[in-house]
Amino acid sequence: MSENSQFRFPGATGVGSLPGTDAREAAKTATGSFEDFPFLAELPARGPGADMIGRTAGMLVELYARVEPSGWRIGDRPGRDTRRARSWLVEDLDALEEFTQGYAGDLKVQAVGPWTLAAALELRNGEAALSDPGACRDLAASLAEGLRLHLAEVRRRVPGARLVLQLDEPSLTAVLRGQVRTASGYRTHRAVDRQVVEATLRNVVAAHGGPVIVHSCAPDVPFALLRRAGAAAVSFDAALLTERDDDLIGEAVEAGTRLFAGVVPGTDGPLSDPAGSVMGVRTLWRRLGLHPGLLAEAVTVTPACGLAGASPAYARRALAHCVQAARSLADNPE
Repeated sequence: MSENSQFRFPGATGVGSLPGTDAREAAKTATGSFEDFPFLAELPARGPGADMIGRTAGMLVELYARVEPSGWRIGDRPGRDTRRARSWLVEDLDALEEFTQGYAGDLKVQAVGPWTLAAALELRNGEAALSDPGACRDLAASLAEGLRLHLAEVRRRVPGARLVLQLDEPSLTAVLRGQVRTASGYRTHRAVDRQVVEATLRNVVAAHGGPVIVHSCAPDVPFALLRRAGAAAVSFDAALLTERDDDLIGEAVEAGTRLFAGVVPGTDGPLSDPAGSVMGVRTLWRRLGLHPGLLAEAVTVTPACGLAGASPAYARRALAHCVQAARSLADNPE
């Protein structure tokens, strides 16, 4: 077993984003839904700076970004957009602190990972930072330092928590395959060498002394690369798995990597019974020939992706459903 196997995660949590614009209501939902694994909610409906790219850009150290018609662009100094992103993060932390008084246990915080950030943030010439290896290195270093400061602030506010960092990397597969489009839209940026991707991720993962999850709700998540980069867990949309992924998932589980299986739809719709929601996970387990008793130890149940596009009522139901589905896995692994 790898060193990741020392980490034990509770059975269910959220991905990160919630609907609406009320920080206190979001914190109440994110902490009240999960007694043992709450998370710092994100509210992208508030606008630029509350979206996942802007929020993480606001955490960067000695790098700043502003909103342009084409997206977020790196600039020379902190402006209105940086101040707004930081102000909203403080508002979210204030609300989290209010609803976690006396809390002791796991607490998850999210930020965009270095490669999705490099694919989304523009340089002064309008091209993605991904086009410049030096810019990618600077961005990753700034992110790592920003995360250290952010995690220290969360730790100060919730001193009883074991912090779990989630890096959101939905563009990672596109970066590896050379599928990120240039500013013109007519070409794509060349694929980044896998060793460079892995080393950069490893450096950012190392910014946190505790467990790190890497989340992607895109197809073909690179499980092996993430495991080598030091991820204690991989979070994914279970509906996108194919049998081609079986060997990679089996190796990950045997190496002690936790699976955060997104099995509950992220937008409004009917929910099956909790046991039905995790039927695919049980089927995967049988296909892999893994012991059913390992299921609860190896799998955390989550929504398939963030819940920003859901109604508030559905978001609350979906999070409660994750808890019930995790209980079903633990009580009836077969």
